[in-house]
Amino acid sequence: MTTSLDLTADPVELTAALVDVESVSGNEDALADAVKAALEKQAPHLELKVSGNTVLARTNLGRASRVVLAGHLDTVPINDNLPLRRTGTGDDLVLHGCGTVDMKGGDAVFLHLAATLADPVHDLTFIFYDCEEIEASRNGLGRIERDLPEWLQGDLAIVGEPSNGVIEAGCQGTLRIELRTKGIRAHTARAWMGENAIHAMAGALHKLDQYEPRLVDIDGCHYREGLQAVKITGGVAGNVVPDEAVLTINHRFAPDRSAEQALEHLRILFEGYDLTLTDAAEGALPGLSAPTARELVEAAGGTPVAKLGWTDVARFAALGIPAVNFGPGDPTLAHTQQENVAAAQIVRCEQVLRRFLSKVSR
Repeated sequence: MTTSLDLTADPVELTAALVDVESVSGNEDALADAVKAALEKQAPHLELKVSGNTVLARTNLGRASRVVLAGHLDTVPINDNLPLRRTGTGDDLVLHGCGTVDMKGGDAVFLHLAATLADPVHDLTFIFYDCEEIEASRNGLGRIERDLPEWLQGDLAIVGEPSNGVIEAGCQGTLRIELRTKGIRAHTARAWMGENAIHAMAGALHKLDQYEPRLVDIDGCHYREGLQAVKITGGVAGNVVPDEAVLTINHRFAPDRSAEQALEHLRILFEGYDLTLTDAAEGALPGLSAPTARELVEAAGGTPVAKLGWTDVARFAALGIPAVNFGPGDPTLAHTQQENVAAAQIVRCEQVLRRFLSKVSR
C-alpha cells in the first residue's frame, strides 16, 4: 500500500510524514512510490520521470534560467530512532528521528515547493534520489548523469543537505591513501633478528601528529583542511615481530586543489613510504559569483560559509554548474541516534527558497 503524502501541507508536517516512511539505503521503494504518486496527483504542471528509486520532476516554462533542487530519499540505518517523536510546541517544536536532519527536512521543503510554486521566475528541476548514503557507484545522481544527463542541466544546483539553514558553498575534496611498511618476522624473544613493520610507522604517525592543516579563503568561505589516520593494521601473533603494517589516512582538502594535486602533496609529505591511493573525490568551488547564486545569497541573507565535508554539490560542479548546500538541520547531528531538527528551520528554508524562486521577474 502506497503511503499518501500531502505536498501542500505545512512542510513541517510533511517532514514528519516522510520520516515515518523508513527508507534506509537500498530500501527506498515505498518512499519513492509515495513521492511519485503525490507529484502525479498534486503537481500536474510538472513533467515527471522515474529512474529506479529516483523521482524527477521539472517545469518547462521557457524561463531564461533553470535551478536544480536535489535531495536524497535514503537514510543511514535506523538506530532506535523511529517512529518520529516530537518535543516542544509552536515555535519551539522539534522533530526527532532518523532522517529528520539528513535529509527529509530538505526533501519536504523541495516537495512542498514543487507542488505549490506553479509560476516560478526560474524553470525548476527537482531530483529525489536514492542510495546517497552508501558507495558512490550506487548513488542515484550518478545513474541520472549516465542515463538522463539532460535532467542535470541548470544554472544553479541547490542540494538540500543540512546546513543549519545557512548557505554552505562548495565542498571539500576527499581522498584516502594506504601507507604500507615491510619488515622481517622473528620470534619476539629474539626480536633483534627481525624488523618490526609497525615500529616503522613511527615516522608517518609523527608527521600526522605534527601536521598543520591549510586554512584557505575562497570567495570569503574559509576551508580548513584535515589529515587524519583512520585505521592501522598489522601483527601476526602475540610472540612474532610483524613483517607488515598498513596505515589508512583520510585527507580532506580545500577545493582550490584538485585530487591529483592533493595526492602529490601527500606523496611529498610521506616520501619513502609505499603509498597507494584507494579512494578520491574532487571538491567543489563555491561558485557564488554566478548571477543565480548571488540571487539566492540575497534571498537568504547572512554570510555563506564553507562546507567542511564532501556532498553531491561536487557532482554538479564537475558538470560546470554552480552548486550550494542549503537545508534545515544541524549537520553535526546527521547519522546520530539523537538526530533532530527544529521546525523553525524547516519553515525558514521554505520561506527563503520561495522568496528566491518567486522573485519579481527582472
